[in-house]
Amino acid sequence: MDFDEYRKRGKEMVDYIADYLQNIRDRRVFPDVRPGYMRTMVPESAPLDGEQWDSIFGDIERVIMPGVTHWQSPRMHAYFPALNSFPSLLGDMLADGINCLGFTWASSPACTELESIVMNWLGKMIGLPDEFLHLSPNSKGGGVIQTTASESTLVCLLAGRTVAIQRFHEHTPGLQDAEINARLVAYCSEQAHSSVEKAALIGLVRMRFIESDEQLSLRGAALRDAIEEDIRQGLVPFWVCATLGTTGACAFDNLEEVGDVCREYNLWLHIDAAYAGSAFICPEFRTWLKGIEKADSIAFNPSKWLMVHFDCTAMWIKNSGALHRTFNVAPLYLQHENSGLAIDYMHWQIPLSKRFRALKLWFVLRSFGIKGLQKHIREGVRLAQKFEALVRADSRYEIPAARHLGMVVFRIKGMNELTEKLLKRLNHRGNMHAVPASLKGQYVIRFTVTSTRTSNDDILGDWDEIRKVTTELLNEQIHEHQMRSIPSLKDTREKNEAFGSSLLLANTPMSPKIVNGSFAAIFDADEFLAKVYAGIRISQQDSPAMRRRVRGILMSGKQFSLDSRMDLVVQGITPNEARRCLESKAIDEDLEEVGEGTKGSL
Repeated sequence: MDFDEYRKRGKEMVDYIADYLQNIRDRRVFPDVRPGYMRTMVPESAPLDGEQWDSIFGDIERVIMPGVTHWQSPRMHAYFPALNSFPSLLGDMLADGINCLGFTWASSPACTELESIVMNWLGKMIGLPDEFLHLSPNSKGGGVIQTTASESTLVCLLAGRTVAIQRFHEHTPGLQDAEINARLVAYCSEQAHSSVEKAALIGLVRMRFIESDEQLSLRGAALRDAIEEDIRQGLVPFWVCATLGTTGACAFDNLEEVGDVCREYNLWLHIDAAYAGSAFICPEFRTWLKGIEKADSIAFNPSKWLMVHFDCTAMWIKNSGALHRTFNVAPLYLQHENSGLAIDYMHWQIPLSKRFRALKLWFVLRSFGIKGLQKHIREGVRLAQKFEALVRADSRYEIPAARHLGMVVFRIKGMNELTEKLLKRLNHRGNMHAVPASLKGQYVIRFTVTSTRTSNDDILGDWDEIRKVTTELLNEQIHEHQMRSIPSLKDTREKNEAFGSSLLLANTPMSPKIVNGSFAAIFDADEFLAKVYAGIRISQQDSPAMRRRVRGILMSGKQFSLDSRMDLVVQGITPNEARRCLESKAIDEDLEEVGEGTKGSL
């Protein structure tokens, strides 16, 4: 592909992306494929010779799109937002074209300096104290763009571990780092993201999960009790992760209380605000940041809700020296004449290299402005409030946790199994997509407003889909319950001896041909037959054939069918009389058997 063809194909790709996003409502949100679907669609090995671009481009729709979950769809409500925007896409297009590796200032000064600037911009937008910003060459704090919030949590845990081990050596010398590490313990709520647990696994430290309160919030008293217990056991508390906007219910830990405890015991406090952090650009949502001055680090994802596409996680730290002590390696080939005078981001992260992510963030902040981004956040919250009102208006559902920001959790009242069936059926139908969470033993559906294209009509359409599937499930449940409630014929006859065993009519021409058999399940036999024969004139009631049939019925001793009962009634014999006749017949037969036995013994 030469320059001329690249210009042509690039324009075609831009058109394809624009058409895809513009018409995304027409696509099924959740793909209808099974694991391994693609293996039969592509060769087992890479081509020996290059292929024509038209063939490659054609496989986007044939191979790729059938297996795509459409995260930009207005009816995508799973996980958290993973938004994009045209300025963001253009920014990454340029960054990919430049393709610099910003591990040091010297490796690409613009990459490092723009990142420092936009992180200061963003920090001011959410109201961070100046301690977290890199405002001068002497600033200890500053921001860095990481790949994910998970990586930020790990980075800050490792930095906190370095600080804790160094502090332990200062007041209790003589132990090796590994011996101290074995005593370290970190803390978080049981509602914290799984990445917090994973960070502890990688850092080889204990993680203690503390029960949240009824609002799913980590409180200071519970944290203090856990710390005191661990100290009594000879452990070394060193690090706490407070979550602002939990994954399960978008709940908020009590930052001020947790911060006080961390200061009391000199613990590193990291804040995971992966989703909710974007909302802090709106002043009305910053109440959850009260106590931020007591934290050591904070991270959130502009790649979730701030119109910047993945990957882009903003992380700030008060003291970058802890990062340097943790990740600092300085071989000769990475040193430069401005080392120490400028930020070298390789000391702030796990990887050596970094992409020029700051470009797309810069493009977005300048294109939308603070007011434009605030309007976007508030619209997502408004739509979530609308959905919450719809759920509360239907008595079949409940909302077990308070709605915060753009996420609502709900469930069908009753057993968890019913809500689980609802979610699976919704996802199988593919018209919308959501995922579950477990909140203190309750299975809930997480409904998050994720797309910039979601409208009032989309919310109403999703709600109609949910209600329709719920009605189907509840009707099925009622039917299954009714089927289980139908008693067996044996049980019915034990409760009502007069109940007939057959609703089939007429094995004799003398019986009527049409009878409403539903009466048999409602009335006793005598009452039923009286209703059936009311107004019906029956001929040949006293014929020799009828008398022989009735005599045979009485002599057989078998259970009466419906038509047999009718024939008995025609002859003026009630079911009770027939029963006495059978009983007397059985007594006569017993006497005959006794007599025969007596004769044999004489």
